[in-house]
Amino acid sequence: MEPLLDRPASLESAELTHKLLDLLALDGGQEAVGNTACLPSHEGGKLANRDSGIDSISSPSNSEEICFVGDEGPGEGAGVPVPPAVLKRRSTRDSEGDSDMDDGSGDEAELLPEISPPQVERQDSEEMTVPQKVFQIANELFQTEKAYVSRLYLLDQVFCARLLEEARTRNSFPADVVMGIFANICSIYCFHQQFLLPELEKRMEEWDQHPRIGDILQKLAPFLKMYGEYVKNFDRAMELVNTWMERSAQFKGIIHEVQREEICGNLTLQHHMLEPVQRIPRYELLLKDYLLKLPQDSPDCKDAQKSLELIATAAEHSNAAIRKMERMHSLLKVYELLGGEEDIVNPTNELIKEGHILKLSAKNGTTQDRYLILFNDRLLYCVPKLRLIGQKFGVRARIDVEGMELKETSSLNVPRTFLVSGKQRSLELQTRTEEEKRDWIQAIQATIQKHEQTLEMFKQLVSEDETPPNSPGCELGRRAPTPIREKEVTLCMQCKEPFNALTKRRHHCRACGHVVCGKCSEFRARLVYDNNRPNRVCTDCYTMLQGSPASPVPHPNTPQRRRSILEKQASVVAENSVICSFLHYMEKGGKTWHKGWFVIPENEPLVLYIYGAPQDVKAQRSMPLIGFEVNLPDPGERVDRRHAFRISQSHLCWYFSPETEELRQRWMEVLSRAGRGEEAKGPPSILETDEDTEAERT
Repeated sequence: MEPLLDRPASLESAELTHKLLDLLALDGGQEAVGNTACLPSHEGGKLANRDSGIDSISSPSNSEEICFVGDEGPGEGAGVPVPPAVLKRRSTRDSEGDSDMDDGSGDEAELLPEISPPQVERQDSEEMTVPQKVFQIANELFQTEKAYVSRLYLLDQVFCARLLEEARTRNSFPADVVMGIFANICSIYCFHQQFLLPELEKRMEEWDQHPRIGDILQKLAPFLKMYGEYVKNFDRAMELVNTWMERSAQFKGIIHEVQREEICGNLTLQHHMLEPVQRIPRYELLLKDYLLKLPQDSPDCKDAQKSLELIATAAEHSNAAIRKMERMHSLLKVYELLGGEEDIVNPTNELIKEGHILKLSAKNGTTQDRYLILFNDRLLYCVPKLRLIGQKFGVRARIDVEGMELKETSSLNVPRTFLVSGKQRSLELQTRTEEEKRDWIQAIQATIQKHEQTLEMFKQLVSEDETPPNSPGCELGRRAPTPIREKEVTLCMQCKEPFNALTKRRHHCRACGHVVCGKCSEFRARLVYDNNRPNRVCTDCYTMLQGSPASPVPHPNTPQRRRSILEKQASVVAENSVICSFLHYMEKGGKTWHKGWFVIPENEPLVLYIYGAPQDVKAQRSMPLIGFEVNLPDPGERVDRRHAFRISQSHLCWYFSPETEELRQRWMEVLSRAGRGEEAKGPPSILETDEDTEAERT
């Protein structure tokens, strides 16, 4: 099918595919994915919905609102996430309920259609042989996959395409809003439509000769990790849909127009968008059922078991994305509670516990109503603010967890009390119940213990001479470092924030030579090689030279956490790459070419990473290459650079321009193989060795 529109790549979607090995979460394995066939209709025009087990959703489903209901099928008893509002509507739904497609009002949304699951005929299990049971599960996987691809087509090629066309041709609403809603659904649709579904279809046709599916799933399961990005974006997408349904009549009109079409199955956009969230748990349940029915001596046992492990990993990636999203939501709520006065919205911060408590006055023992907020590194002692609308608090004291001590002080006269003593302040606190007191003491003690363990591990790493690159521990500060060129770095090598000319300027650490921002180099240490004079150093080097952590804590990541590829230097990734070099690039429809350092790692041969410079510590963007086609520009396309070529997929199109014809041929070969899902062959990498000459040419 001809692509309807060009759409910029979801650059963060690769962070899933690349964190095809790394990411972040919803508690438990929520089951089930909803799937509706694209063309065939069933029962009065309603489309088949094999495994969603839910009705239409006409309002955003926030993570804290999701409940679980039972589903039918192999995973019977597993939970399907359903908003409480939908559960309530089920219990009160009138049998004559109409669709809520024609009007976006909340009243009509109460009347939702019942969707019959696709009929996958099952014989009585007692009458079936083992091979028949195995085939039945494999066929169910294939049939539900067909329905699921139809639903992905609806999201990507219908909803998204029509909204993008309206945004780009009439500017009725921003195109970025559409991209924010659909995230990386284009890559997900391409993967299922061009790779997973054709493989399953071919296998079912050849089932008599090859009765197995484990080998297919084992080969393709790693790409399911791209779902983490979609899941992480889901709540924001629902908010955008609701906001722009109210703000833009054109946006609302397109949504309702599509929802009234037969292909939509009389269901809302929100309902269809929920199904990718549920799809991975559905694969896991079907594969578990498949393994239970599979004979132990079957040649497919090993592949099926490996596939299950890979799919479980993909599910964990989605769960981790949800955990991270929920953690940030909780921080934002506290940030608003404090009136934006405290800088707490940081990926390294974790909210442990919060709540009202009584503080005993040191003067006369009277109690005062206070609010405690416990993080993984600090305790905030807050007082209420007088406001006419909404409760707000002001921070009275900040107590570091490091060095904090806890002591019970209860007596007959003053029960349920305990003392929190820190470097900054001591507080005697009282709770209203014994259970509340026990909860606070357990939370604070656990936080102190975890912090001490982290600090002890950090000290062990220091004693083992764990140092920044280019700086052996025995030489740090004793000899001048080899500084990294500023032009080779676009991000701070400590906090990974981008530099700018006004507020985020570049500085060199005089101990290790890294390029860091002012905030990450606000410390000074005496360096032996400079006659023990104080010099600007980064937080890591300050810790090494002084023997104790800097304040704030020098590294945002705890020592236990394994760093992902995106958090490593571009030069480290390039050393083990299929291909890497400078390229100029431009999105279709753009007017300006940009220059970047492009890398395809050996351990991720189907993902392209784009760095600002060869020494950057984190990639600016990344994209999964599977499904992309590589071609030379058409004669009618006005491309003003030599050696240009393009990659395209559905709505997406990017132009690349290397410096030489030889380099263009090499890139086109590698990208073409990656687009077909094949690992590239040939020379391991192409490095631009003469970077000074390269800089002069550009």
